Amino acid sequence: MNDKTGFEWPTLLLLIATYVLWAAGTLLWPVSGLLSILVTGVAVAQFSSLQHEVLHGHPFRNPHLNHALVFPALLLVVPYERFRDTHLQHHYDPALTDPYDDPESNYQDPAVWARMSRPVRALLRLNNTLLGRILLGPAVGTWFFIKGDIALHRKGDSTILRAWVLNGLGIALVLGWLWAFTDMPVLAYVAAAYLGYSLLKIRTYLEHRAHEAPRARTVIIEDRGPLALLYLNNNLHVVHHMHPAVPWYRLPAMYAERRERYLRCNETYVYKNYAEIFRRYLFKAKDPVPHPVWPVRKGGE
Repeated sequence: MNDKTGFEWPTLLLLIATYVLWAAGTLLWPVSGLLSILVTGVAVAQFSSLQHEVLHGHPFRNPHLNHALVFPALLLVVPYERFRDTHLQHHYDPALTDPYDDPESNYQDPAVWARMSRPVRALLRLNNTLLGRILLGPAVGTWFFIKGDIALHRKGDSTILRAWVLNGLGIALVLGWLWAFTDMPVLAYVAAAYLGYSLLKIRTYLEHRAHEAPRARTVIIEDRGPLALLYLNNNLHVVHHMHPAVPWYRLPAMYAERRERYLRCNETYVYKNYAEIFRRYLFKAKDPVPHPVWPVRKGGE
């Protein structure tokens, strides 16, 4: 759904603004280290949201041009090509929340859960609170992500190495900028990237729930504040899943026009805003770690 010009102005302008904000954040280090990390972290989160737009075909019709726009690895630990491939796999709605077939699922097969050590179970339970997801989620997610990619590479998946090599080149661009133009230490940038990842974990915390019906697994969060912009209206998540090619700036109008239809579709899996989510789940897990409606597979396979 590109505009008649062949590209989408809102997305392109926001991407330019995000790069400017990111650069400004890194340059702020001599003024205030804390402010530098905060601004850079917000820019990293916004950039990741824009990468999500890119993998869905925005802002240009040419995918190679789109991919080039988000080549720098601002988030450091998530290769764009792996993000693209796993996220598009995630969009197969019948497999949503599946511990094996949904790459973005936080649920575990109950048979696998039963074999985990007590410390690992405790860690994953803590990770299932919103506070735990914010503080530990980036580290936990990165661990499982890299572990999975290593296993796929060993099985002969040739796309894994390519994605990580390209990500290394993207990291080199980031480090080159830090070395040539800023006084920001690398460890401070790592902290900013971690902050950006933590902000993204707020969005993904309850995007999907375990439910017998695939159409009822995806959330609506009717927030129109700063986080909605940071997440490019992906809080209206069932709208995005039903219309993945629609650009971010059209989602609110689509939801407003057909609100009752979307709520019927997802069986009113809805929250008014992120403040409600913080109140309810900051210290309390919304879901168990083992998939609550998962058919037990023999041997956990």
